[in-house]
Amino acid sequence: MAGRLAGETGGSGGTHRALPAVGGRQDRDRVGIGIATGADKVFLTKDGSLVENDRLLPMAMVRDTTSGSLHWSGTYLVNPWTAEGDLVDLSAYPRLAAYFEEHSAALRKRYVAVKQPERWYKTIDKVDHRLTRRPKLLFPDMKLTIHPVLDQGELYPHHNLYFIVSDVWDMRVLGGLLLSKVAEAFVEAYAVKMRGETLRFQAQYLRKIRVPDPGALSKSDRNALAEAFDKRDVAAAAEAALRVYGLAELPD
Repeated sequence: MAGRLAGETGGSGGTHRALPAVGGRQDRDRVGIGIATGADKVFLTKDGSLVENDRLLPMAMVRDTTSGSLHWSGTYLVNPWTAEGDLVDLSAYPRLAAYFEEHSAALRKRYVAVKQPERWYKTIDKVDHRLTRRPKLLFPDMKLTIHPVLDQGELYPHHNLYFIVSDVWDMRVLGGLLLSKVAEAFVEAYAVKMRGETLRFQAQYLRKIRVPDPGALSKSDRNALAEAFDKRDVAAAAEAALRVYGLAELPD
């Protein structure tokens, strides 16, 4: 099915050329993974008064996505990064400095800190502060079915969540397309199923999903996909996706 979709789809856009992959247009789309810290017990907290307020970054966790809508559980990242991508000067943040010093043994023994001892309080990944404010679709790493959840631009994803951002898609429309069994079939074609038929929705598999040019979709199909996403209606998403991809039915 994946090869058929990639090579010869039609649909409301009328294109019969190979469709681009999600994230394949680097100037317009991006697929990525949330932040890895190397010490979640230190860097993640639900205490909103633990350190200086501007050092707490609200985080999206897998449990926040369970219902299909994003419901923040109150987790923060104790954030050592400036908006410019540099480590903060701890002398400017006495509460942050005291907190990191309290946990310095755990932080300093991480590989990333052993390799760069002068940067011992860094997370494995930098925080990209532009990402927080961008609307994005979040995907739990392991799930029985594809499960895109919309963040309107409020939270930063944890490393058990993958994300898609785009400069050209209405994220509700893309969310409807990716909620469908058509999109899920691309992942199934490439990903190895885990115990209990669980799929891995990692970046390398999300990038295998082919999508049409959003400008080629009819208004009615855009509306149908967005409505299906809002209602978490997988059947309606599949019906609209089949039209978009130019398929009469989902192949076996």
